[in-house]
Amino acid sequence: MPKVGILGGTFDPPHYGHLLIANEVLSKLNLDEVWFMPNQEPPHKKKSESVENQERLQMLELSIKGNKAFKIEKGELERTGPSFTVETMRILNEQYPHHQFYFIIGADMIEYLPNWHKIDELIELVQFVGVERPQYSLQTDYPITYVDVPAFDVSSSMIRERVSQGMTVRYLLPDSVIDFIRENHLYGT
Repeated sequence: MPKVGILGGTFDPPHYGHLLIANEVLSKLNLDEVWFMPNQEPPHKKKSESVENQERLQMLELSIKGNKAFKIEKGELERTGPSFTVETMRILNEQYPHHQFYFIIGADMIEYLPNWHKIDELIELVQFVGVERPQYSLQTDYPITYVDVPAFDVSSSMIRERVSQGMTVRYLLPDSVIDFIRENHLYGT
């Protein structure tokens, strides 16, 4: 039975923190693949209005290029409206009945789990994997498998802010993504 991690997010832009988390979970849980799943419309936060879905997808493709265990799952991008994880996992479990899925979340989302849409159904559909994030608690009543990941305090919003201010983002995200951002004048470049 293939073991697949799912890492959802806006990936606006994707950065080394995303890649580090995916690689650590892949290795430590002995997964076969990690699927990066860009959100169409996350219910808990807004994505940047200045970047099109296709541009986020292209940046994600550039980020994972060369890692055969990393794939992109476009299901949420192809749906309209809010991206509720329970609906996504119903679809994935139906499409891939012989896969075992692990949904990777940061500590910020662990704290938010009681507010997730149909969380009681969701925990029956997927195994949650929690990774530490600075300044957030890992305490929850929900069943979570924890993976220790080296601390790398970077966020997409921080990168967008740095880019808009003309500050360096080198070593925060792949050079190919930095080039794409500059070439396409994203985030105020």
